[in-house]
Amino acid sequence: MYLSEIYIYPIKSLGGISVPAAELEDRGLRYDRRWMLVDDKGKFLTQRQHAQIALLQVSLLEKGLSVSHKQEALEPLYIPFEVKDAAVPQLQVTVWDDTVTAQEVDSAISAWFTEALGMPARLVRMPEQARRLVDTDYAQNGEVVSFADGYPFLLIGQASLDDLNSRLKQPVPMNQFRPNFVFRGGAPFEEDSWNNFTIGEVSFQAVKPCARCVVTTINQETAEKSAEPLRTLATYRQLRHKTVFGQNLLSSSTAGTVQVGDKLEVVFLK
Repeated sequence: MYLSEIYIYPIKSLGGISVPAAELEDRGLRYDRRWMLVDDKGKFLTQRQHAQIALLQVSLLEKGLSVSHKQEALEPLYIPFEVKDAAVPQLQVTVWDDTVTAQEVDSAISAWFTEALGMPARLVRMPEQARRLVDTDYAQNGEVVSFADGYPFLLIGQASLDDLNSRLKQPVPMNQFRPNFVFRGGAPFEEDSWNNFTIGEVSFQAVKPCARCVVTTINQETAEKSAEPLRTLATYRQLRHKTVFGQNLLSSSTAGTVQVGDKLEVVFLK
């Protein structure tokens, strides 16, 4: 088995970026979900309620991010990485049940998102000193996470998607499930049985199946919604009244690099 794809999602819920390699940090992959859109009350905005967010695509540049609209002729937005934390006022934002310290990147940048989405939106970033803990029911060593839903990494086997697509009238691409890691080899849903495994030289722990939501039903190129694939998944991928697909991961490593082509080896099964 080997790692076939790596994705990062610098701005939560916006289009992801396929990368050949990624560095690990304490919150997950470098640049992954370090930025997030919030409303005027500081509540996180996602495709769950606002499918049009899927139409915003992020690109990774040498010194920042670029955001463009997939359908409208908006001038692309540039977001620099370099920010002096001490000079930017902090605010409290909410991600699910968590309240997190964040910083608005720039009012002009927020105005661009407000125009692009047709609703009030502010872009915030997670400063280095912010600490958001992984759910204590699953955390092993007080791990922290960025603005991801709850865990630093998500892994899906290509064979698992192939199995799902064999049951659908219209196949769906992997990007509707927004994984960080995709691997090839092994049987469908083999990842469900793993406990500890390595990708290259980096160790990971599969801590829980990923419960899936309506974002999986949104076409990431058009923002159109469908009943599938969630409806079909629910017929055979139920666990404790939740529909699951993929594995949420933790890692004891806060450094290191994974790259496409790395060998994946299972160390312990559940």
